[in-house]
Amino acid sequence: MREVHESLGATLTDFAGWLMPLRYGSESAEHDAVRTAAGLFDLSHMGEIFVTGPRAGEALDYALVGRLSTLGPGRARYTMMVNEVGGILDDLIVYRLGDEEFMVVANAANAPMVARELTERAQPSGAVVEDRSDDYALIAVQGPRSVEILRGLTEGGAAAELDGLKYYAIIPGTVAGVSALIARTGYTGEDGFELFVRPQDAAPLWQALSEAGKETGLTPAGLSSRDTLRLEAGMPLYGNELTTETTPFDAGLGRVVRFDKPGDFVGRAALAKIAQHETGTEETGAEETGASRRLVGLVARGRRVPRHGYPVTRGGEVVGEVTSGAPSRSLGRPIALAYISRTAAESGDGLAVDIRGAQEPVDIVDLPFYRRSK
Repeated sequence: MREVHESLGATLTDFAGWLMPLRYGSESAEHDAVRTAAGLFDLSHMGEIFVTGPRAGEALDYALVGRLSTLGPGRARYTMMVNEVGGILDDLIVYRLGDEEFMVVANAANAPMVARELTERAQPSGAVVEDRSDDYALIAVQGPRSVEILRGLTEGGAAAELDGLKYYAIIPGTVAGVSALIARTGYTGEDGFELFVRPQDAAPLWQALSEAGKETGLTPAGLSSRDTLRLEAGMPLYGNELTTETTPFDAGLGRVVRFDKPGDFVGRAALAKIAQHETGTEETGAEETGASRRLVGLVARGRRVPRHGYPVTRGGEVVGEVTSGAPSRSLGRPIALAYISRTAAESGDGLAVDIRGAQEPVDIVDLPFYRRSK
């Protein structure tokens, strides 16, 4: 794929050991294309780890915070792997491909660690864990015209299923003569698809999609626009919003922690203490928790952009820190995600971001910043 990206004039950058396209020209144009038509992404850096066997679902229930054993074949679920004290090791999407076969998709930098942890945590169940990241490339088509573009290239029964494919579902199919796992998932806040294919099929598939999308405005898009798109959609990024120093409850994602599943899971005791801190009721999955800080969305009143690491203040006192920030193409104003103290989040008044010594006023808003029309 490197030759394909270079031929398109991509600016390439190292990302978790992968040489990835940062942008092809204007990242603003790429962002707008995904919101109005469609964008084409190479996400081959993501990790694909398979867990198989009669007790594979049980193994994942123990290894991760979600309840994956109840996932139906052909469906997907967002979940997390945490350590014993509840710190997030990675956020994941798990696809159930069959009764005894699951595919765990991990962030690139974390994939080897996730594979090792899954192997260790699955041992008592006898489930088999295989890191097959080298066996897959991942091409994504994201945007309101993605169905239209993909439909014309999808063959056989999968073509008939495409329109009715639910969000967070996956089917096998053939796209432009290439065997693929077709998932209706994405990281942009738009409708779209992610296509898992053999590495040698990635370039031909990219070219076929590019040709098919010419008339509909399909545009190659890089990591920069993917970051601003996910930020508008209020989606956390591992390494920014999610780290081993944060728990699912800190990030406002306590709903993914399933205390109602049978048996133990790694991190359960630590997370249960957080969940019961306020309510006095053990093991609730509610967002009311004992977490001392909150992940919030901020919109700047002025034009200066809050960036990662900038302090959030109130009355001259530091009450938090920005984790991600960028100008929002959709809102026309700078936006940011930030962790701030629980007290400051509940009040919401008088907040500012310290931008090189200047206190720039910001307002807390509900997430996501942008929600697509359906």
